[in-house]
Order: sequence, then structure tokens, then C-alpha cells
Amino acid sequence: MKVRSKVADQTYIIGVDGGGTKCRARLYSSQSGFLASGLSGPANPVRGLNNAMHSVVEACERAIQNSGIEDLPLSEVHVGLGLAGVNLETVNKKVLDWPHPFKSRYLTTDLHIACLGANDTDEGAVMIIGTGSCGLSVSQQKMVQLGGHGFPIGDYAGGAWIGFEAIRYVLRSLDGVAKNSKMNAEVLSQLDCENATQIAEKMLHAKPSEFAALTPMVFDLAESGDEAAAHIIKQGAAQISALARKLLAEQPTRLSMIGGVSERIKNWLDEDVAYQIQPPIYQPDIGAVFFAQKHLDLSEK
Repeated sequence: MKVRSKVADQTYIIGVDGGGTKCRARLYSSQSGFLASGLSGPANPVRGLNNAMHSVVEACERAIQNSGIEDLPLSEVHVGLGLAGVNLETVNKKVLDWPHPFKSRYLTTDLHIACLGANDTDEGAVMIIGTGSCGLSVSQQKMVQLGGHGFPIGDYAGGAWIGFEAIRYVLRSLDGVAKNSKMNAEVLSQLDCENATQIAEKMLHAKPSEFAALTPMVFDLAESGDEAAAHIIKQGAAQISALARKLLAEQPTRLSMIGGVSERIKNWLDEDVAYQIQPPIYQPDIGAVFFAQKHLDLSEK
């Protein structure tokens, strides 16, 4: 790795995208552009403020480390922070009260930075289909947010929901009150369990990311024709199609979809929706940099 030195008279910004499964940070220099990124664990403060903020700091430190800059402390870096869960007022307040180590910190939702990055403009619409699911439209200075209510009460078609529904079906199937599915053997194997009781015990206090880990298997079986798996995916896709229609009714300039589940579920969406979804221009962590830049520009005026 090439070792760099901090350059004087320039601004360093880190854009942070903190979600339920992972946290990504992207380091930007006003003179050299984007330099490097860093990854860490889950950063949803709804699931624990201390762990989420630890992931944020860790991802930022790794981005600096991966850039090769040896003498750049966090206290000299501005941060655009997009986090899952901060649309909830109580969670937002807790994060704002957190004694951050940065030069300045600008907070918004992971959905907002995703929209900024995906559309490379202040206006547009985006759906995040990852561990959870939600949507945002920004049009004519009007912001409409849908979903994002959190697992397990919401987040249809997100990875946690898909894994949760798969386990619910398997438990019924193992009890003999639902048809047999290939998901039975796969869930037992992935969870290292032998029966329904062991599954229930193991997943009693499971995190959303642990449910989401089952999602690729559910898609694989749905695509190979397993009726129960396909039913779960079709249910989720119908919810995402409805979400997209509601966002499109706001007449955004464009609609994009991102997240770990987005590529696989796109083929299951209704045709009238699928053809209107455009690929993201930039990723959310870059959108977080744009968000911080905008606030820095305003503060300098």
C-alpha cells in the first residue's frame, strides 16, 4: 500500500452508510477525490447504540487506513452519517447526543443518502431492499418516506423478513401442518439443528442479520421451483411492487433500487414496475459524502 501524508489546506470527508448487516465508510479529499473505503459490522442504532457507533468509528478508521494516510485523525474529518433507524425520533436524538470524535457530523437516514447517491441529484426516488426494506421520493422539495418500520413489524421483502418467513414455514412443515419443502433440510442444515424445537431455541433471540443469512437459499429454491419458497418471494415482490407504484405516483425524476436483495427480487416484480427501475449511479456511502458537502457549503456561506 502506498503511504500518503495528510495534505494541508484541503477538506477531508467520510461518507458513512450504516445498515442492519454492515457499515461502509468512504473517504473523500477535496483535492484528490475518493480515496478509499472501509467496512465494519452492523450499524443500526435501533439494535444498540454503542455497537452501532463502534461500527461507524471502525469503518471510518479502516477507510483512512486503507487510503494509506498515516497522520489523519478522525478529529480532522467531516462525516456525513446515514444510518438505519434514525427516522425514529427517539433513535435520532440518541445518535445526536452521542459524543462523536469527528470535526463535524451531519446526520440523516440511510434512505436519504441512498437516494442522493443513486440519482446523483437532490431529487429522485429510491428503494432499499437489504436486511430491511423502505422507499423514499424527493420531488419538488417534497420528501415522502415509506416503510422502514423495522423488523419484525415491517420491512416486507427485506432479507430478515424472507428468512423469518422461511423459518415460520419450515416450523409448520416439520410439525406436519404444511406441505414438505426443500427449505426444511436447508434450514436445519444452515442452522445446525435437528428438529423444530432446536430451531425455535436457536432463533428465539436472533438478530435480523441472522434471519437474512437464509435469504440466498430461499431465492435459490424459489428459482428452482420449490412452491413454498416461491410463495414467500412472490409475497415480498408484491409488496415491493406496491411500494414502487406509490413512489412513482410522486413523479420523481427517476427510480432506483439498491441493497443486497434488490438484484434477486427485481425479476419477481410486476412488469409495469420493473421496467421503470433504473440502476443506481452511485452507492449510498458516496451519497453520504454529497450530503456532508452540501451542509459544509451552507455552513461556509
